[in-house]
Amino acid sequence: MNGLALLLGATVIFIAAYIVYGSWLAKKWGVDPSRPTPAYTQKDGIDYLPTKPAVLLGHHFSSIAGAGPIVGPISAAVFGWIPVSLWIIVGSIFFGGVHDYGSMVASIRHKGQSIGQIIESNVGRRAKLLFAIFAWVTLLVVVAAFANIVASTFVANPGAGTASLLFIVLAVGFGYAVYRSGIPLLIGTIFGIIGMAVSFWLGHIFPLALSKEVWLLILLAYVFVASIAPVWILLQPRDYLNSFLLYAMMIAAFLGIIFYQPTMEIAGFVGFDLGGGQWLFPVLFVTVACGAISGFHSLVSSGTSSKQLDNERNAKLIGYGSMLIEGLLAICAIISVAYVAADKLPALLKQGGPVNAFAQGTATFMTSLGLDFSLSKEFVALTISAFALTTLDTATRLGRFIFQEMIAPQAESNKEVKPNSVREALSNRYVATLITIAAAWYMASGSYLTIWPIFGTANQMLAALALLAITAWLKKEGRDTYMITIPMYFMFAVTFTSLGQLIYSNLGKNWLIVGVSALLTVLSLALAVEAFRVFSDDKKEASQAEGLQSQSQE
Repeated sequence: MNGLALLLGATVIFIAAYIVYGSWLAKKWGVDPSRPTPAYTQKDGIDYLPTKPAVLLGHHFSSIAGAGPIVGPISAAVFGWIPVSLWIIVGSIFFGGVHDYGSMVASIRHKGQSIGQIIESNVGRRAKLLFAIFAWVTLLVVVAAFANIVASTFVANPGAGTASLLFIVLAVGFGYAVYRSGIPLLIGTIFGIIGMAVSFWLGHIFPLALSKEVWLLILLAYVFVASIAPVWILLQPRDYLNSFLLYAMMIAAFLGIIFYQPTMEIAGFVGFDLGGGQWLFPVLFVTVACGAISGFHSLVSSGTSSKQLDNERNAKLIGYGSMLIEGLLAICAIISVAYVAADKLPALLKQGGPVNAFAQGTATFMTSLGLDFSLSKEFVALTISAFALTTLDTATRLGRFIFQEMIAPQAESNKEVKPNSVREALSNRYVATLITIAAAWYMASGSYLTIWPIFGTANQMLAALALLAITAWLKKEGRDTYMITIPMYFMFAVTFTSLGQLIYSNLGKNWLIVGVSALLTVLSLALAVEAFRVFSDDKKEASQAEGLQSQSQE
C-alpha cells in the first residue's frame, strides 16, 4: 500500500471527526459560548489569563506532543502497520480526543481546577489522595522514559544535543526580552526564529558527543532548574519557539510523503501472539500510548490550558483538535518506518531508538523536496527531542506540584492537618523537585525498552482514572456518560491486564517494575472502588427520591 493513501485517508477521517463528533460532544456536554470561562472569572494575570485560540493551541500542543506519538507507534510496528494505524485513528477520535476534550470541559465547570480537585469535588477527599499518589508515580515514569529517549537521541545525533542546549539559552533571552524588556512579540519572534536557525547550524558544525549517562545527568539538572524557575523565563518561551519547529517538521514530513510516496514494506498484520507474552491485547494498546490516548494530557488540559481558554467554544479546537493533530503525527511516524524492509527495522531501532528511526525515515522523505538528508535528519531529531524536553520539564513541574500537595495539603480543605517541620521541609519546592528527579533518575538508568511498557500502562491507567473523574462529574450533572464510560471500561481492561502481565513476567527479574506495577494496581483499584461506591450511593439516593415522590403523588 502507498503511504500517501494512508496519510490522506487519516487526514480526511480526522477532519470529519472534528466537525461531526466534536460538535456532537459539545452539544451533549452543554458547551456554551456565552458562559464566562475561568480565564475571566478567576483572572489573576498569572495562571488565569484569557489567551487567543491560536496561541493557546500552540502552547497546549507543545505541552502534550512530546516523543510519545513517535516512540509508541514505531515500537508497536512489530504487530504490523494495519492494527497500529487502526488504533491510532479510532483511539484518537473516540478515546484520546474525548478524554482530552472532556478533561478540559470538566475543568472549566470547576473554575479551572485540576483532575485531582474534580475527583475531590465529585467523589471525595480520599479518592483525591489516591489519585495524587498514582499521578505522581506515573509522572516519575514519564520523566524517566522521556529522559532516556532524549539521551539516546542525543547520543545518536550529537548535533541535536548541541542545538538543544543553545535553545535553552535562547529561550531565556527571549523570555527576558519579551516579558521584562518590553520588546514586541513579533520582533522577538523574528529574532527567536533566526536564533533557532543559528543554533541548528552551530549544532551541525559543533556536535557534542557525550555518553548516554552524561546526557542523563545534564537533562535531569536542566529539568531541576526548569521546574523551579518562573514560567516566563524558560517554559513559556521554549514552548512558543518550539511550536514553530514542530509545525515546520510536520509540514515538511507531510509534503515529503506526498512527493516521495513511500510503499508500506513491513507486514500489514503479523499476528495476535508474537511470543514471549507479546499479545496484541493488551500490548499494542499500551505501547502506542500517546499516539491514541494519554493520561498525561488530562493533567495539561485541566492543569494549565483550561485556565487560559477565552471561550468555551474553543475547547473543541484546543482539547479535541490537538489530539487529532497528534494522531496525524502518529500516522506519519508509522509511515516513516513502514517503508523500511521488515528485516532492517530491528537494526535501525538499535542504532538510536524509535526517534532515530523516525528521523531517518522522515529525512528520507524530505529529500524528495530537494533537502539534504543529513541536515534533515538532524532537524527532525532536534524537533522531537525539543518537544520531549518540553514534556520532561512540564512533567517534572507537575510532579513537584503534586508531591507538595500530598505532603502539605491546603489548609482550607484539610483543617485537621497541623503544622509540622518535617512536612514543611519536604514540601519545600527545592526538596520536592529533588525527590521527584532522584526517583525518576533511578528508573531512567536502564533502557527505554525496559521503561516504556510500564510508562504506557501507567499513562493509560491515568487516562482511565481521568475518564472516571469526568464520568463522576457528568453523573452529578445528570448528563449522558456512555461516550465516556465505554472508553473508560476498555482502558481499565487494557491496563489491569497489562499490569498483571508486567508483574508476572518480571517476578524474580526486575523488582522495580514489579513494585511499581503492584503499587499502581492497588492505587487504581482502590480509587475505582471508591468512585463506584459513590456512584452506587447516588443511585440509591435518586431511587429513594423517586420513591418518595411517587408516594406523595399517591
